[in-house]
Amino acid sequence: MTAPARTRTSADLIRAEEPVLAHNYHPLPVVVARAEGTWVEDVDGRRYLDMLAGYSALNFGHRHPALVQAAREQLDRLTLTSRAFHNDRLAEFAERLAELTGLDMVLPMNTGAEAVESGIKVARKWAYDVKGVPADRATIVVAAENFHGRTTTIVSFSTDETARAGFGPFTPGFRIVPYNDLAALEEAVDETTAAVLIEPIQGEAGVIIPDEGYLTGVRELTRRKGCLFIADEIQSGLGRTGRTLAVEHEDVVPDVLLLGKALGGGIVPVSAVVARREVLGVLHPGEHGSTFGGNPLAAAVGTAVVELLESGEYQRRAAELGVILRGGLTELIGKGVVGFRARGLWAGVDVDPAIGTGREISERLMREGILVKDTHGSTIRLAPPLTITAEELRSALASLEKVLGASG
Repeated sequence: MTAPARTRTSADLIRAEEPVLAHNYHPLPVVVARAEGTWVEDVDGRRYLDMLAGYSALNFGHRHPALVQAAREQLDRLTLTSRAFHNDRLAEFAERLAELTGLDMVLPMNTGAEAVESGIKVARKWAYDVKGVPADRATIVVAAENFHGRTTTIVSFSTDETARAGFGPFTPGFRIVPYNDLAALEEAVDETTAAVLIEPIQGEAGVIIPDEGYLTGVRELTRRKGCLFIADEIQSGLGRTGRTLAVEHEDVVPDVLLLGKALGGGIVPVSAVVARREVLGVLHPGEHGSTFGGNPLAAAVGTAVVELLESGEYQRRAAELGVILRGGLTELIGKGVVGFRARGLWAGVDVDPAIGTGREISERLMREGILVKDTHGSTIRLAPPLTITAEELRSALASLEKVLGASG
């Protein structure tokens, strides 16, 4: 007989997953059982400082009291109607999210990939109905090294062979240009272009921050060429970079904004396409939908997330603590760190390959009670909850210094 989960160790549970779970992830060997704020605890009772925050899904920490309360109260009332009926929570969520982002209309979905897929559909529909692109000829320009999800359409315009290999045939209609290259973008956009879809900061690629003026240039070019600017802020948005949105660092307002991760407060999957009225207005009943998109539980939690951001507290914390993060990483240059990129409470840290791969550094940090995750090569990502304290952040940086020194 299989032992109850409460009596199984981390090693037991990791072994139990092997034959029954698809191997589409390679997680660190830690089995989390409890969490609060910036800390998690495994089934064996060991505590870890979470410096990943669910790839920004946990911007407000684990089990934020206001978000848990919103979920609990809604669980006692209503969880799902489908969009066959109205529910009493959706209007306020859409109103406040539109106001927070400075746009007009909201299309609620569930996961980040669904938001991207929805944004692609909306852009194509807009191209045919408004711009006048001939049927089935609309193109979307994207950036190399992008990460927008792993559905078949999205991996069709990925340059990551791990995400692509074995999943063709691929969806046509996309043009890939180098990131942070306005000249290449200018050349790729033509009369068939429905939209330019980019991440204001490329997260999976290693927190790649474009040159000052790039986002402004994308905005100017798309206006001049008569196509949409779609900003994927699923990781970069909702306080992570010290602003509500990463595009705000250049005072840019896109035509279409893709949100997810933190919008669900780490409690339920919530995503959204937020756009100008004349863009989302191209959708009509039956052309797009989701049974769970905009469900009352998601809307209640999403509204509570927007309320937290309306105060500006978390954006300020990310900006102020980001100074500590940058300072600590600067001190590690030449001491195992060969470079880094940071904005707000988000950093991609390039470790000397002689010291170890990103995976090896992540495992060593885990043994020190710090949870991070690697990306390509010897790069690790740091993206703690925005609720982290200065003391906790300095402690994490000290652990990184220790690991790098011990490795060297």
